[in-house]
Amino acid sequence: MISRSVHEWGRLARTSQTASKLQKILYGNGVRSNSSAVLSAEIASTKAVPPPNIIPNVPLWQRLGPLTQTFQAYGRAQRNRPYATQLCSSLVIYALGDISAQRIRGEEYEVTSTGRNLIIGGTAAIPGYLWFMFLGRHFNYASKIRSIATKVFVNQLVFTPVFNTYFFSMQTLLAGDGIDGAIERVKKTVPISMYNSIKLWPVITAFSFTYVDQHYRALFHGVIAIGWQSYLSWLNAKAASEETRSRS
Repeated sequence: MISRSVHEWGRLARTSQTASKLQKILYGNGVRSNSSAVLSAEIASTKAVPPPNIIPNVPLWQRLGPLTQTFQAYGRAQRNRPYATQLCSSLVIYALGDISAQRIRGEEYEVTSTGRNLIIGGTAAIPGYLWFMFLGRHFNYASKIRSIATKVFVNQLVFTPVFNTYFFSMQTLLAGDGIDGAIERVKKTVPISMYNSIKLWPVITAFSFTYVDQHYRALFHGVIAIGWQSYLSWLNAKAASEETRSRS
């Protein structure tokens, strides 16, 4: 109680001193005493305003500890060495995709299959990165919906058929089946793969260009691409088995 009383008397004394100074200023300027008294009363009754909340609203993905640090390290690598980062990412994605496809088929692990996928993924890494950077810089209109829709449409119209043709033809050529075998493989696999890609990639592309920073788009697409590459590898192996049975 005593410390509280001392605190209250100290606050009143400071308030009185401030009011006295203001009164002297007001009297010096010829302001009436009743106005000075009203002002002094308002000063004495005013309470301290608490400071505003200055804690920034940090997104959830930046508060995930070690996972956030991993994302940030990847972003720095993507900004400083985009080609090397993209190449390494593609090698990991294609290797995991092929290993997953082989496990799905339930067959004995074939290292040559993973080797073919590493060659295909490493070769396509930089062109694929440049393509998505091109999409990010172009088709930007006043309407965001129109911009995203155009990017999705162009990606499905241009990139998907070119990449799928490259993937399946290279699988056949690296396996030693020649040009005729590559043409036959493309006829069997590209139409069905393009049809199934419509079920997945337009949504992924739209989400990526809407919400994901350009330095993290490759990582975002890469996580999804592990599953997609598993499907492509499985589809390629299925077509290869059918071709082998038809020749025997």
